[in-house]
Amino acid sequence: MITTSSKTYANSLIETGLDNRLISDSLSAIMEIIDKSEDFSQVILNPAIPSSTKFEIIDEIFQNKIDEKIINFLKIIVEKNRFSQFKEIVSAYFEKSDEINNIKRVEIISAVELSENQKSKITEKLQSKLQKTVIPNWVLNEEIIGGLVVKYDDEVIDNSLKNKLEKISKI
Repeated sequence: MITTSSKTYANSLIETGLDNRLISDSLSAIMEIIDKSEDFSQVILNPAIPSSTKFEIIDEIFQNKIDEKIINFLKIIVEKNRFSQFKEIVSAYFEKSDEINNIKRVEIISAVELSENQKSKITEKLQSKLQKTVIPNWVLNEEIIGGLVVKYDDEVIDNSLKNKLEKISKI
């Protein structure tokens, strides 16, 4: 669950007025550094290291790579001791951005690889049902035997053969 403070920081990112793509790319670049370098997070989270040193490190790594407003945003998070929530803030940002742009991210699980035509038809049906632009994440899982399982938000639409067989066996 995303905390209220993370949502507040995410909203402030949206209110910067920067292009959504620019913010997304910048956040992805920061996340990549966090994921690749455990040292970066340890230094930024270390209370013994002064903020000025942390800001110099942030400038050195991100200067000329991401927008200055995003660098300043990162510094504010560090200064307010919220860096430990950064991944949650990013999740909250993408969630809010999707809501504003009428986008729904959907996981679609199938037992076999689907053709582009099948994927297109499924995506179109979901867009019609949800009244949103659907961004599908296609997953293969042979255990469902056949059919599809569609997941979004807290919803699961299970039209898998495995599920149907389990229902029949309970009768």
